Amino acid sequence: MSSAPVSSRNPVGSHVPVAGGLASVGLSYARDIGAEAVQVFVANPRGWATPPGNPRQDEAFRAACADESVPAYVHAPYLINFGSHTEATADLSVQSLRHSLRRGRAIGALGVVVHTGSATGGRTREVALAQVRERMLPLLEDLTHDDDDPWLLLEPTAGQGTSLCSLVEDLGPYFDALERHPRLGVCLDTCHAFAAGHDMAAPGGTKELLDELVDTVGEGRLKLIHANDSKDVVGAHKDRHENIGAGHIGTAAFGELFGHPATEGVPLVIETPGRKVGHTTDVTRLKELRTPSVDLP
Repeated sequence: MSSAPVSSRNPVGSHVPVAGGLASVGLSYARDIGAEAVQVFVANPRGWATPPGNPRQDEAFRAACADESVPAYVHAPYLINFGSHTEATADLSVQSLRHSLRRGRAIGALGVVVHTGSATGGRTREVALAQVRERMLPLLEDLTHDDDDPWLLLEPTAGQGTSLCSLVEDLGPYFDALERHPRLGVCLDTCHAFAAGHDMAAPGGTKELLDELVDTVGEGRLKLIHANDSKDVVGAHKDRHENIGAGHIGTAAFGELFGHPATEGVPLVIETPGRKVGHTTDVTRLKELRTPSVDLP
């Protein structure tokens, strides 16, 4: 985490480990790699447990992020799927996301990221989206719409299987199912978008992607970017992250992200391979790609 308040157009940061303590471990890691924004798990990402927080750690984390103007985000567990045909999975998805939203509020997170899920059991997209509305909309309505509540950020997937939302155009029906709720936003994962078929590496590809996103969900809905390069080619439908500039997307596309009006003020968080050394390199590379004119004194 930076030692001074962040004043850039786009804070650049990382998903950080928190085993051992949000503040003591997570923020120490963030400082070591020069992160200006952080994303954390508040539960086992591959399980259904909903552990209580540590009030002392929560307050220390919240205070440190506020003092240094470092935006924080929560990533909800991967098992959540509001389109599942299994009643138990749908019930547990509600419990898990409610936990992430409440924990996000407790630690001062600006948003909670959740994958958009898939239609399982042979269900049609329409049936699955009806269940998304039934199960997820009440969670959005529980938000008080003030600055203490996090946004719920939908993260489209790479298009594997029966994904409900991978291409930007899929966000339209998903947003409609949730009545385009005022606390509903988007987390754009660059690897996912590329894998789904948005060719960010092509000339004008990044602008085309972001233009379509604004046209589909409206201005101001993009709240977070997961900045990940891709080990696989465009349209491969494989969610395999690569370090910035070492994959098929390439550095130019990430540089273009910073110049688009839709990304103004939007943090970029890496979820790239490797730990401290690799993450430091990726954070540094993204900072270098920021438009110089927005790195204010």
